[in-house]
Amino acid sequence: MRITQGTFSFLPDLTDDEISRQIAYALDQGWPCSVEFTDDPHPRNSYWEMWGLPMFDLTDPAGVLLEVNECRKAYPNHYIRLNAYDARYGRQTTALSFIVQRPAAEPGFRLDREEASDRRIRYRTHAYATDRPQGERYS
Repeated sequence: MRITQGTFSFLPDLTDDEISRQIAYALDQGWPCSVEFTDDPHPRNSYWEMWGLPMFDLTDPAGVLLEVNECRKAYPNHYIRLNAYDARYGRQTTALSFIVQRPAAEPGFRLDREEASDRRIRYRTHAYATDRPQGERYS
């Protein structure tokens, strides 16, 4: 199952050249970039681990791509995403966010159904990856 979160998630994986062009677009807009990673991509898990600090002072896409590649080396079996922030409204707003790396095998989710009183039915998603300990989910 392919996790679909963020921009471009329904497209095939982007190449480094395509990622670099998206970084260039974000930097041209004045949006600083940051890199995040996780091994729990549940849709409600919006707080991924940060790889360093947001890169407010970088203006060259190669510098941001270098950080993406360093994160890839350190976490080869994790999801890695790139975020670009827009602060024009006086607060940090995510203007662009997309996944730049995925594990080779994505186990996906299952839907758990629970019947409650008054004929109510509750549904929960369960990520198969969370059946294993953190750090070992995609090895």
